[in-house]
Amino acid sequence: MKKTVGLFVGLAFLGSGQAGWAQPKSQESGAAQVAYGTGSVLTSLVYAPVKASFCVLGAIGSGFALPFAGPKKAGAIAESSCSGTWLLTPNVLKGKEQVKFVGKPS
Repeated sequence: MKKTVGLFVGLAFLGSGQAGWAQPKSQESGAAQVAYGTGSVLTSLVYAPVKASFCVLGAIGSGFALPFAGPKKAGAIAESSCSGTWLLTPNVLKGKEQVKFVGKPS
């Protein structure tokens, strides 16, 4: 009985360990990562107000479209103007992701 309990306890200790996944070593230096992060913040400070203005104009335009095109089309106008990319991440600056200024309505 003691051997069986000892075997189960031993297996529990061995089996409970999770595989630790190491992150692959980054190909960029620390200075490059800082530069992309800083560039991301600075470009987002310019891009976000432009995107917000476009969203507000889209909402106003959807209000004008509502009586003529109906609620579905007006909602699609507002949704497409306000969805999409709002912040420019380092991956956008690297070209790994695309900027979607105008989103797709659902």
